[in-house]
Amino acid sequence: MLNAAAAERNKEPILTVLRKCVDTGRPLQALEISSGTGQHVTYFARYLRNISWQPSEYDRQSLASIEAYRAHYHLDNVKPAVHLDASRSYEHWGGIQPESLDLVVNINMIHISPIACTEGLFKGTGTILKPQGVLLTYGPYAVNGQITPQSNVDFDYNLRQRNPEWGLRDISLLSSMAQKNGLFLEKVVDMPANNKCLLFRKESLV
Repeated sequence: MLNAAAAERNKEPILTVLRKCVDTGRPLQALEISSGTGQHVTYFARYLRNISWQPSEYDRQSLASIEAYRAHYHLDNVKPAVHLDASRSYEHWGGIQPESLDLVVNINMIHISPIACTEGLFKGTGTILKPQGVLLTYGPYAVNGQITPQSNVDFDYNLRQRNPEWGLRDISLLSSMAQKNGLFLEKVVDMPANNKCLLFRKESLV
């Protein structure tokens, strides 16, 4: 099992946000896009037992780690992980059907992937979420063209040095992408270590 120190630090604060934005009293279906090591999905599943979780990953080594965490915790509400490339259309996302999910979670992917993955995230999520469903994204972001504090400026620089297609995205850009796909930015939650949770909700057709 892989272990990411950042995931250990942020899993509880993110769970706190999740508890406030989802119904904990009825069965729900959730997809985590870019599940990484599997630490988040197995942690959330232990405390949000009403949610059936579908983990996914692009990286093959991470897929093996997710399965190891599943086996370790014997969780009946976590499905086997599927290979998912967020830059591709939802038809390639392991058979997930339109308007079948109540929740999509995406942690620390947007800034460490090409913009095509973020575009695909919003396009696919806009299709697979049920009306009034929630997309939660977590990570560091730019706000109105500004990156703060200096540690995030340095982080953005280092990311772009590693790959010019990476880097912190502006919340206004993400909100615009979301709106094009029937999602609206409902809430921004400040998190520890200069990160944020963005909560997007799928609009209902009234």
